[in-house]
Amino acid sequence: MPSLLEVRDLQADYGGNPVVDRVSLDVGAGELVALLGSNGAGKTTLVKTLAGLVPVRHGEIRMGNIDLVGLPAHERARHGIILVPEGRRLFPELTVADNLRTGELARGGRGNAAADRRRALELFPVLAQKRALPAASLSGGEQQMLAMARGLMGAPRVLMIDEPSLGLSPLAAGSLFRALAVLATTGLAIILAEQNVRLALRVAKRGYVLRQGEVVFEGPAAALANRPDLPELYLGTAASEHVEDL
Repeated sequence: MPSLLEVRDLQADYGGNPVVDRVSLDVGAGELVALLGSNGAGKTTLVKTLAGLVPVRHGEIRMGNIDLVGLPAHERARHGIILVPEGRRLFPELTVADNLRTGELARGGRGNAAADRRRALELFPVLAQKRALPAASLSGGEQQMLAMARGLMGAPRVLMIDEPSLGLSPLAAGSLFRALAVLATTGLAIILAEQNVRLALRVAKRGYVLRQGEVVFEGPAAALANRPDLPELYLGTAASEHVEDL
């Protein structure tokens, strides 16, 4: 599969201390790729760097013939690089419908906003039922659905989602991850940064394991899921957390 997004030897740091160190990865259209690693492994810094929120110290980020390094975050978003951040970052006093409208600001006139809104509400029908309610009134799982739906309103080509299962029940997390699997079938490229290795590898096609900012293993999701040493060597205790089957 040809790569939609190509990352080569990427390095980023905070205050001179490398947090992402020489990372290379690829994701193709219609592919769901998992970024796995324990807390502090560099997953959030990596997706923020790809989104333009953390400066690149070294390396390349390309979409086809477009060099994204040096472009500000809003221009990367208009090329279709959309981040659903950890913690959701919704506008709690705005309604569900108005939160979705804020997602349209990233699209830069690309695509059909009305069609994308219909798709998002079909994917998460509870949001259609609660579109007039403030985001603060939603449950944690519903708020994560809204954050993902808002990301879809940016007309993404590459959708990056940071720790979507954080703080959610296994049932709510499973529902969200099934929605991600559906989205990948539409041709959307998805990068999923997630501590919950079991759940992520059930829906991902491939996985990258990060440790201290470096890729220490990559391969098909099924091969990673079957490695008995993966939790202990790379992901720590978070990887052995029990999650109900999808």
